[in-house]
Amino acid sequence: MSALTNIMKKEIRELLTPATILPIIFVAIIFGSMGNAISGIEEEISEPPIIGVIKEENDTLATIATDILYNNSRVIYNSTNRGDKEQGLEYLKQNEGMALIIIPENFTEHIYNGTQGEIEIYWIMKGAGVFDSISSAALEGLISYISTNISHELLKGNDTVNATVALSPTISNQTTYFKDRIFVGLSPNNLSGMLSQQSFIIPIVMMMIIIMAGSLVINSMAFEKENKTLETLLTLPVRRFTIVTGKIASAAVIGLLLSVIYMIGISYYFQSMQMAAGLNLADYNMALTLGDFLLIGVSLFITLVAALSLCMLLGTFAKNYKSAQTLTFPIVLLALLPMFLTMFMDFDTMPIALKGMLFAIPFSHPMMAPRALLFNDYLLVTGGIIYVSIFAIITISIVVWIFKTDRLLTGRIRTKKILEGKRNIFNMKKAK
Repeated sequence: MSALTNIMKKEIRELLTPATILPIIFVAIIFGSMGNAISGIEEEISEPPIIGVIKEENDTLATIATDILYNNSRVIYNSTNRGDKEQGLEYLKQNEGMALIIIPENFTEHIYNGTQGEIEIYWIMKGAGVFDSISSAALEGLISYISTNISHELLKGNDTVNATVALSPTISNQTTYFKDRIFVGLSPNNLSGMLSQQSFIIPIVMMMIIIMAGSLVINSMAFEKENKTLETLLTLPVRRFTIVTGKIASAAVIGLLLSVIYMIGISYYFQSMQMAAGLNLADYNMALTLGDFLLIGVSLFITLVAALSLCMLLGTFAKNYKSAQTLTFPIVLLALLPMFLTMFMDFDTMPIALKGMLFAIPFSHPMMAPRALLFNDYLLVTGGIIYVSIFAIITISIVVWIFKTDRLLTGRIRTKKILEGKRNIFNMKKAK
């Protein structure tokens, strides 16, 4: 029993180090911040949609439609004149409105005459994330509910009603306003899906590169320590900066090779999905230019260098291959976190705390770049490149400084000057 206890104590001492505890604490703080931000979003989603209504007629079926809207949403703008559409949209934009719904003239007459009644919906889209489209999906559910109730009204003792119209009495004519652009014939859900297809490749590729190349760097540092090859390398007459640069550059080459392979495969996959969906942003004059692709490439490369330098910094804490496995966890998390955030939420509609956290994670910037460039948000992209460059420079400087100490060999930071000072003191005492 005592032998088992001693083995357990030994293993716990080796695994429970500051290098393993601090990342877990950091992760807990991140998840706590995310929980607060997402709970605020859920409260916002649970509230009734804020809309405006323009009702041009007061007949039976039009009244059924507007009664459903008044009872299940918060109507902050009312009018009976189509000419007030622009005024209504502007008012809704200023008051966090979601959509302006127009019940046109002769709506009831068209349905009773055997043609579908048209409901015009002018969406005011705030963000392109999955969470941002939930509230619009709730309003689309109300529109579907309107159609169901009109069907019930048509089937009440009316044997002459057109069967096709009775089953589907309304049709929606949708237009979406998003970031100073107008998308005719698209709902927020359609537009969000198209944007996701365009900007989904980079987050996945970036996440895979960081995880694989980062693991290679950390494991390489652990193997060199365990096999004592790092001691030999540090005794060679080579500048520490050259050693660090060589390690990062070699890992970057592997990472770029992996990125090309992943990007080719995933791009073919998403092209086939896009062709199957029949929707393309190019049809709405939205496409990335050659300059945009160059900016994305620069952002990818700088972020890769920053990721590898951070992995090398973590690798300096690895005592052996076993301890290196725990150090890959924060890298995996920091790669997965921005990937899921950029998929489910739009940067513009995030709470300020979540925006700051996402911007601070260097891996998130190439993930946000494609969508930002589609809407000419060059400030976010160039600002991200500058920030990640500074992050990489600082991290590389810290790694070079650590390489100049004996931290890699002894596990303690003692610079050459300190060692020389102690050696001089020892020699002086010996001489006395």
